[in-house]
Amino acid sequence: MDGEFRTDFVREPAALRHFPALVLNADYRPLSYYPLSLWPWQDAVKAVFLDRVDILAEYDHVVRSQRMEIRVPSVVVLREFVKPRKRVAFTRFNVFLRDEFSCQYCGAKQDLTFDHVVPRKLGGVTSWENVVAACAPCNLKKGSKTLREAGMKLRNAPVRPQSEQLRNLGRRFPPNHLHESWLDYLYWDTELDA
Repeated sequence: MDGEFRTDFVREPAALRHFPALVLNADYRPLSYYPLSLWPWQDAVKAVFLDRVDILAEYDHVVRSQRMEIRVPSVVVLREFVKPRKRVAFTRFNVFLRDEFSCQYCGAKQDLTFDHVVPRKLGGVTSWENVVAACAPCNLKKGSKTLREAGMKLRNAPVRPQSEQLRNLGRRFPPNHLHESWLDYLYWDTELDA
């Protein structure tokens, strides 16, 4: 078996890259939901070796060195609490997340860009309170007109989100791959239906 693993690994050195570890803060919540806080297996093993994390779940795969053997971690928890950021960075991605990846004029979910509600040519600034996600057709229709001039309405007024709001919104958009060992740790802090 050992020789078989070794030859498979030599033939496919990238094979173990497919085992990311879910990283939880010391309070057992993911550091982030969207994007989900994942480390490559190499970083997780290194953190275990440096005694920075505890292993909560493991894959069936093993990595070996001359002196030790360790199962690849699938869920790790930090030993020290990392304080979440209070301020949310103003990025295109975070604007899309705040607006739930949908056009704030028609609700479309594809071909997204962003739009200044008050056009820049009329003094509108690039800020949380003036930028929304918009599909290309709506953005083109609105152009540099006001909402009234374009005959359009916003579904939601643009506001600066709190970090907790974005964290909660991120839970609605899970990544394409969720390992079964992660599920108990991703949703344990959500409110249960009574």
